[in-house]
Amino acid sequence: MTQEASPSSRRDQILQGLALMLEEDSGKRITIAALARQIGVSEAALYRHFPSKARMFEGLIEFIEQTLFERIGRILEEVPEAVPRCGQILTLLLGFAEKNPGLSRLLGGDALTGETARLRQRIHQLFERLETQLKQVLREAELREGRRPAMPIPAAANMLLAQVEGRISQYVRSDFKRRPTEHWEDQWQPLSACLLREAPQPA
Repeated sequence: MTQEASPSSRRDQILQGLALMLEEDSGKRITIAALARQIGVSEAALYRHFPSKARMFEGLIEFIEQTLFERIGRILEEVPEAVPRCGQILTLLLGFAEKNPGLSRLLGGDALTGETARLRQRIHQLFERLETQLKQVLREAELREGRRPAMPIPAAANMLLAQVEGRISQYVRSDFKRRPTEHWEDQWQPLSACLLREAPQPA
């Protein structure tokens, strides 16, 4: 006699199926009927675990948030200097997108076209939180290392995050052929070299 999947494992199965469809059906709008066929369950079974498709997307966004910020927390604990911290955070974001093509469509907003505005706002808030974290790292550089960005901190943090967002957009636009990490190490070297400079000493 086979055991039924637990609610939590069934929820995970649904979210994994949705992420796979985002990857395989790039550019297509996902329907509940198509998702049910992908997983091999009825539409009613999907609704027993998620009241709407929007809640399924939110489940994926929550997974992205939890995964990224847990790992960023470890970077902040293990890496003391600002430039390596920024580099590892950006590399984490690029690597996560590369390993999760379907989720990169969520990060780029491509998969949310025609969906509820609440989901786009949730992604916007995710990137706002990432930018705030980069600002904090750069602010602490002056206190910890006596160095500050060569431009205002908000501009510097925005520039760094724009590098990531642009690469994720290229990845999605190329149907996942142009990897986000491609050329990244070569580009990060000159970018990181001019990121911080010695803070002027008080007279």
